[in-house]
Amino acid sequence: MKDQVIIEEACRLVKEGLCVTLPVNGQSMLPFIIGGKESVILQKPENLKVGHVILAWVDGTHYVVHRIKAIDGEAVTLTGDGNLGALEHCQLSDVRALATHVVDAKGRKHDLYTKWRMRGVYVWNVLFPLRRYILGVYRRL
Repeated sequence: MKDQVIIEEACRLVKEGLCVTLPVNGQSMLPFIIGGKESVILQKPENLKVGHVILAWVDGTHYVVHRIKAIDGEAVTLTGDGNLGALEHCQLSDVRALATHVVDAKGRKHDLYTKWRMRGVYVWNVLFPLRRYILGVYRRL
């Protein structure tokens, strides 16, 4: 409940036009965002595209920071980079913020949409059949 209050306040600030840095939890965005160690910088969700990382209210029950897999009219399909096939759905109106950067444990800011990072996302998606094994090794490191 406490996390939801913090996220809702972050959403309010983003809606007012401010950028907000929000820590992330969980492993659903591995290997590109490390929950518990990194944060994301959020801004107003404008010009959303497939491949963008967003903060969204999903299924009317919870918030997620996941990547857009598809946009069909107002319907948005999301998935976490570290998920093994689970998809989530929301409406464009449920998208609260666009993540623009990730901030690592040392406070360094990294753009989420550089050419190299987006190539990494592409390769990661091609390796989908092997993700279970790659993530298994990664999580043990």
